[in-house]
Amino acid sequence: MKTNIKRRNFLKNSLLATGGLLLAPNFISCIDDKIIVQPIPDNLEEKNFDQGVASFDPTNTQVIIWTRYVTQKPIATLLWQLAKDVDFKEIVRQSKVNTDASRDYTVAIEIKDLEAGQKLYYRFINIADKTTSPTGETLTFEENINEVKLAVTSCANYAYGYFNVYEEIKKSNADVVVHLGDYIYEYGENTYGSFRTPEPKGEIIALDEYRTRYKQYRSDEQLKELHRVKPFICVWDDHEVSNDTYKDGAQNHQENEGSFEIRKQNALKAYSEYLPNTTNLVDHSIIYRNLKIGSLVDLIMLDTRIIGRDKQLEYADFYNASGTFDSAAFQQAWLNPERTLLGATQKTWLEGQLATSTGKWQVIGQQVLMGKMLMPAELLPILAKILAEVAATGSASAATFSLFKTTLTELVTIKSRVLQSDPTLTQQEIARVTTVLPYNLDAWDGYFMERERVFASFKNKNVIVLAGDTHNAWQSNLTDNSKTQVGVEIAASSVSSPGLEKYLGSSSAELEQALQLLINDLQYCNLSQRGFVKLTITQGSVISEWNYVDTVTNKLYTNSIGKTVTL
Repeated sequence: MKTNIKRRNFLKNSLLATGGLLLAPNFISCIDDKIIVQPIPDNLEEKNFDQGVASFDPTNTQVIIWTRYVTQKPIATLLWQLAKDVDFKEIVRQSKVNTDASRDYTVAIEIKDLEAGQKLYYRFINIADKTTSPTGETLTFEENINEVKLAVTSCANYAYGYFNVYEEIKKSNADVVVHLGDYIYEYGENTYGSFRTPEPKGEIIALDEYRTRYKQYRSDEQLKELHRVKPFICVWDDHEVSNDTYKDGAQNHQENEGSFEIRKQNALKAYSEYLPNTTNLVDHSIIYRNLKIGSLVDLIMLDTRIIGRDKQLEYADFYNASGTFDSAAFQQAWLNPERTLLGATQKTWLEGQLATSTGKWQVIGQQVLMGKMLMPAELLPILAKILAEVAATGSASAATFSLFKTTLTELVTIKSRVLQSDPTLTQQEIARVTTVLPYNLDAWDGYFMERERVFASFKNKNVIVLAGDTHNAWQSNLTDNSKTQVGVEIAASSVSSPGLEKYLGSSSAELEQALQLLINDLQYCNLSQRGFVKLTITQGSVISEWNYVDTVTNKLYTNSIGKTVTL
């Protein structure tokens, strides 16, 4: 048969050097592309698209469609089609594109000028090889949309288990998947998980190694099928590069592994090939962006990891030779107004997006916890000791667990008495629960002053902050230093990476209950289950459902809703 096909009017099929990074650009399709005629064979075979198809960043007027072609030829020419029907009788847009080894034979078509409120189907065809991809499903949002459902997820460690969470998202009625990072992990085999073997087996540093890891993930049937049927909106976190990444280094990058800048370029180039996002016309290396879902939601995606982040503080650096914690030095560093998580340019952009937002809800998708997780200071070294012992020997000692449980019980008892205004409390007892420190210095808790400035931009808006990163589920009220609530944080658990149950076992349940009492802004936490959050957003409310699967080591699983909150 013959079909009308539009001549491409795309970005140049080459790498763009932007901000010191070499990234794979999207190909841009606009409505004014010229039309030509292209014959399509009838006897197409579904093969050579081993990583399937995917779509990204849907709005009212655009969507990105993606695939990768397996070939030994220097160049692969692919026809792509976007249609209103699964049989491709009502073609919306189509054209040809070339891809090659410089971008690992991936293709990302950023299709502009689409009609709002459409259910769409897409596919890729290699006419010369007579092969076709699976048919993907995607959408554009209605202009006057009244409801949208987001599946919020993060932290998928291939080595730790199956992607049952992704399968459950596929079964859900979510419209789009919001992935907050740690889409892949950089570790080698038996380093952080041993249930499945990563490819390549070593830690990934070189470009081809990052590409191989992405190909393994995208060949996983549970993830591949989710990508086929639901569009994704993604940002990177640290493990797409290396654990605890900041703008010019990472905890898990050692001197004998070469230049960190080269490693970062390798990682982000591979990311851009496999997880495209809407093109920033000023700087293609920028992934922070605002995706408007009609007049209902401004979905503001941030980069709190790479573009501007100063190196994290570490408690270990504030102990002197005698083992005493230098609280004055820590407080001076912690409250340094120059420390930044976003960088000046991104922070200014965020403030501008919030100030001009006309959406009913401002939903901020980003990586790390923003809520104030300030817990009794004496509890932190005990938790650190448990983590260290588990890492060294596989389990914590009975003595350490006993100390943990005793201390936790005492602190909970004191805090309960404080809340009851018990007049018999001593100043020493009160100090035990009011002398607090941030739980996680890699999160916004480690960047106190910038967080206060960001909170100031939340006022008079309906802000919901989404977070991942910790492998645990949380809900917190976001309050500024004057104790004024400026928003709510909803944090998803992980796809497969372990939470605190890896270190605490059954004691994680005790800590869950204790933290909700000891941490003032914390409303809910789950420290032991894998899952995702489904957000149902309407003009009048946001309903958050924390979904959990009961296993990631068997593909026979059950899903349950652990908590539902209406905002």
